[in-house]
Amino acid sequence: MKKYGKFAVLVVVIVGTLIWLATAGMKDTQTYYKTIAELNHMGDQAYVKRLRVGGDVGAGSINRKGNVVEFILVQEKLNLKVAYDGSEPLPDTFRVGAQALADGRMGRDGVFHASKVQAKCASKYEAKPGGGRPVTPPTYPSKAVS
Repeated sequence: MKKYGKFAVLVVVIVGTLIWLATAGMKDTQTYYKTIAELNHMGDQAYVKRLRVGGDVGAGSINRKGNVVEFILVQEKLNLKVAYDGSEPLPDTFRVGAQALADGRMGRDGVFHASKVQAKCASKYEAKPGGGRPVTPPTYPSKAVS
């Protein structure tokens, strides 16, 4: 009985340690989508966390300087300057007016330093005018049941 008690304690300690390591590791990699307004209200917390910030790419704001791409995210009349210096090329859908998510850290210089950027062009996924669903559903021949 004593032998099984020690084994049970050992199993509990190992499982507990694995759970603790998993949750501790997830906290740093866990990111939430923030609006520019939420980022502005975070205060000093904005500088110590890895964040995802979304908005629309501002008109005329894309500027390439060597390996760095600078652009402005616009959301509800608020602007956020972003500098992307990631190793991945920017997505094909990244252009003026596209919805974009920047993943990175806020710098004390007021620039969001992104290591990843995701983008989608809203017009690419919207239905074309007049290209909606048909008014009447298609009819199919029915099989006779004997």
